[in-house]
Amino acid sequence: MSTPTPTPAELHQYPTASLSVEHVTKIFPSQQGEVRALEDVSISIHEGEFVCFVGASGCGKSTLLNIIAGLEKPNRGRALINGAPITGPGRDRLVMFQEHVLFPWLDVIGNVLFGLKQKPNLNDRERLEVAKYYLYLVKMDKFAHSNIHELSGGMKQRVALARSLAPNPKILLMDEPFSALDAMTREQLYGDIQDIWQKRRKTIIFVTHNVREAVCLGDRVVLFTPRPGRIREEFSVTLPRPRNINDPELADLSRRITAALKGYPDAAESD
Repeated sequence: MSTPTPTPAELHQYPTASLSVEHVTKIFPSQQGEVRALEDVSISIHEGEFVCFVGASGCGKSTLLNIIAGLEKPNRGRALINGAPITGPGRDRLVMFQEHVLFPWLDVIGNVLFGLKQKPNLNDRERLEVAKYYLYLVKMDKFAHSNIHELSGGMKQRVALARSLAPNPKILLMDEPFSALDAMTREQLYGDIQDIWQKRRKTIIFVTHNVREAVCLGDRVVLFTPRPGRIREEFSVTLPRPRNINDPELADLSRRITAALKGYPDAAESD
């Protein structure tokens, strides 16, 4: 199959956004009293930057992702996109979850087309071209008319990624999207997501427990403390792309970040 030509003007645009989180605190009520998921969190993310949030379960990284997505509201502080406060969900942000959340009654291309129905500037032919292009990018073009139940877990996540990218959001929010996959499938997807990011230059925020995964993918790794969640430390990742998760330099930086995450005395010896 020849490479799909991205003819719609939509595909020649590379919308990205800067993001600012300012002194965000999030408190959840519970039977045992208040649960402070986030405490005075501030961070700035540049246009086109790939940032990974890392920390133990319950450290608030997914809660912060949901605040950025507009699915949760902070008790204090605010999040802004290009200087405008986030007040709720928007088409400029799309979330890719750990579970693929695909529609089983639609085939592969039908799932990708579903999100494109909300793009008023595209006609039906252009929507189909966009869907085919992103299926090609995630290496699922040969399975366009397959049923969802016929796909492996990794293939389903590829379709979910194409569906998230096709509407051309400014920010892609990824909440542990590869954690349920086997190691070989994850490694293949690491290469694919790096390739797609370099082609489309989306602003990406990626939540993970896996330090080596974060170093493989991110421009920056942000460490969260246990509850109440605070940003403890940030590491810039300057290793050349494409990165292989088994590279010695990547493994060395991962060890230093893991030491910082665990609070080892030598944690300060980092980039």
